[in-house]
Amino acid sequence: MIRDLFTFSTAAAVAEWSATDDRVMGGISRSRLSFDPAGHALFEGVMSLEQNGGFASVRAVAKAPPIANVTHYIVEVRGDGKRYKLNMRTSGRFDAVSYQATFATVADNWTTAVVPLASFVATFRGRRVIDAPSLDAAQVNQVGFMIADNQDGPFELAVRKIAVEAR
Repeated sequence: MIRDLFTFSTAAAVAEWSATDDRVMGGISRSRLSFDPAGHALFEGVMSLEQNGGFASVRAVAKAPPIANVTHYIVEVRGDGKRYKLNMRTSGRFDAVSYQATFATVADNWTTAVVPLASFVATFRGRRVIDAPSLDAAQVNQVGFMIADNQDGPFELAVRKIAVEAR
C-alpha cells in the first residue's frame, strides 16, 4: 500500500514548511520552500561553506496519522544532479535527533527516489548517533529536506510528493 504524506499541487501545501539553515550556527546558507505554479514545491537556495556553514534545510510537521509497517519513503523530485537528504524526526523538540537518508537526483529530470526505511541514520547536528534506536516511522512527527555534504553553491530541488509504502 502506498500512501501520500505530502502533495505539493497547491500553494497551501507549502505554507507550513519553514527553513532552518546553517545561520543558526553562524553560517550564511539560505533556503526556502515555495510553490511553483506548475504544480510542485521548490526547495531552493544557496549552500555556503563560509563561516563554518554547510547545510540548508526545510521542514514541516507531519500531519498524517501514524502509519504502521512502513518499508519505504517515496519522493517524486526533479533535481540538479546533487545529493539531498530526506529528514525525519520523532521528537517534538526543535533540536533533537534527526533520521537522515541520502538520495541522488538527476539534473532536469523528474525521478522517483525510493528510500528504504532501513537506510535512515540517526544524527544530531550532522554527526551520527551510534546508540540511537532505528527510525520508527509510526513515531515520525517532522519531515524535511536538506542539502549538505560540502555541496557549495546554488541548488534547486522540485518536489511533487512525499509518500510511504507499507506492508
